[in-house]
Amino acid sequence: MTAMPIRSAVTALPAYHFRHHDQPVKLDQNESPWDLPEALRERSLERLAELPSHRYPELHAERLRERIASFEDWPEAGVVVAPGSNVLIQAAAIAAGLGRRVLSVTPSFSLYALQAQLVGADLRLVPLDPGFELPRAALLGELAHGEGVHFLAAPMAPTGNAVEAADVEALVRAGERRWLTVVDEAYGAFAGSDHAAVVREHDTVVSLRTFSKAFGLAGVRLGYALADEALAEQLQKVVLPFAVSSLQAAVLETVLEAPAYVAERVATLRAERDRLAALLRARPALTIFPSVTNFLLLRVADAEATFAGLAARGVLVRRQDHLPGLEGCLRVSVGTRAENDAFVAALDEALADAASPEGAHHANV
Repeated sequence: MTAMPIRSAVTALPAYHFRHHDQPVKLDQNESPWDLPEALRERSLERLAELPSHRYPELHAERLRERIASFEDWPEAGVVVAPGSNVLIQAAAIAAGLGRRVLSVTPSFSLYALQAQLVGADLRLVPLDPGFELPRAALLGELAHGEGVHFLAAPMAPTGNAVEAADVEALVRAGERRWLTVVDEAYGAFAGSDHAAVVREHDTVVSLRTFSKAFGLAGVRLGYALADEALAEQLQKVVLPFAVSSLQAAVLETVLEAPAYVAERVATLRAERDRLAALLRARPALTIFPSVTNFLLLRVADAEATFAGLAARGVLVRRQDHLPGLEGCLRVSVGTRAENDAFVAALDEALADAASPEGAHHANV
């Protein structure tokens, strides 16, 4: 094979893979277990039917930005919309990390490191403290040198623990003027946390938010950033024009006219999360880690065999045992009550299988 005219920073990286399984109980991607309420689905479809598909969408989804600004009580010029918050992570890496540094913790959302490597940034990953605590002192040390972008998931993923507002404030202050701080609040609704105040007070901070989790719109692929107006203008330059389609915007404009369903669903998932955690803690073979998100991280004796045993019984979770510090760990999204009960029942059987000498026969799934 001849050499490709592609930068070595790209060719050196493995491709991003996700293997889809068709299990009846899908608890592997931290999605909402519910689709849109039927009335909103119908209203969205009516709106879609009226769209002129031969015309380009708005340059920067201006009408949707206006709706988001109203929903968040934020200046419209400080809102940046993109087809998924992943795109905004990429935009931040390009805008502030290219030829500089990218800082985050490990384990964390893999896309931070991936984007850093793709743009050839100097990647600095600080291991979490024991108990998955934020390594505040080590991060402050890193922020004292260099310049670039600091990605901070708050709440954390995939560990699920909270980040205190005082820690966010301290890290922002430490990096101010030299570092762009990106506070990824994808799971904030489930934690009842909101770091918008620190964004209002500092013009070097971006809050990333998504419609994929609490709103239950993962398939629509829309995320947004809240920032100082001047900073948002710079970030917008990196997001390609016409990136948000008319179809995406129409669905979200409809949803933001009646977003009340979200609070009820979040409350239900939080209650189910706590119920599920209590059920799992009653099983001595498991270690359950505290979570303020819509997922739980658990440690088992044999993650591979347990994952396979669950899949063989129609339940899909996510392996995390390849990540540093997460040996033996699986991640399970919180589903409906029936899905959570099905998971627990399948888990009991999978754990029994994994502990038996012949348990390996489930591994080839």
